[in-house]
This record gives sequence, C-alpha cells and structure tokens, in this order.
Amino acid sequence: MINEEIKTKLSVLVKIAHLLNSNNITYAIGASLLLYFKGKTDTFHDIDIMVIDSDANKVKELLKSIDRLEAPNPNVKYKTKCFLEFNIDGVEVDIMSGFIIVKDGIDYDCSLKKEDIKDFINIDNELIPLDSLTRWRKFYELMDRPNKVKMIDSLSK
Repeated sequence: MINEEIKTKLSVLVKIAHLLNSNNITYAIGASLLLYFKGKTDTFHDIDIMVIDSDANKVKELLKSIDRLEAPNPNVKYKTKCFLEFNIDGVEVDIMSGFIIVKDGIDYDCSLKKEDIKDFINIDNELIPLDSLTRWRKFYELMDRPNKVKMIDSLSK
C-alpha cells in the first residue's frame, strides 16, 4: 500500500518525466528513489534525477517553467558541474549532471552516460529510466554511506 506522501512524490515524478520525455532529454532516476523502485527501501526523501551534461541547461529551463529553482547550497564533497534544486508541488527535486564525488582528494566522475541506462519503470504510461544499482553502490561507497551500500547488497528490503 502506497501512502499519500509517496503518491504525491510519484505524481510529481510523472509530471517531470512527461516533460523530459517529450523534450527528448536523456536522464535516469538515482539515489533513494532508485532504491525504492528496486525494492531496497520503503521510503525516499526526494527525487534525484541524473541528466547527461548536454541536456542540463535545457532541463533547467524546462523545470523553471513549472516551479521555482532553489538557491544553490554547495557541498565540498562534490564538484558536480550542474546541481539544481527545485521544489515542485512541495516535493524536493534534485537535478545533477556532471556528477563528481570527491574522496581522499580524488575526483571520481560519476556522470550519466546514455549507455548507463538499462532499466525502466512505467508509471501512469510514462516510461521512466532508472540508473543502475551497481553504479549507485559505487557512488554510496565513495560517499561513505555504508547503510546505503548494505541496502543495495541485501537480497530484499
């Protein structure tokens, strides 16, 4: 049974997916929403969308047309080329392109590439691309998030 909060978040996702799909944007869902779709968790806080670098500015303009762009809130653990935060219908939406994680003074390029997208989920007739759990396991290791690594390694939730 899906609670109302998750229903609201998923309806925002469908709205965004429709906009991105109809504008031929290459993107994929990552982070906790990916874990949710893969049955690794029952909850997720926000919507994290990875976008290929060449589509970042277009995505920014498309999403600004439906809601407001939040003020930047940089984190030194990341050197992501484009990190945008939106609040769409009360749901936090993070857009990342050129995702770079800094660990032990080394920059790890975690950018989305078209060939990384191998899985999709269909919600309300919108085909939504998913990033890979293997990639996100690596990312969570680099981010020192052992709880997320354990979630991915578990057989089920």
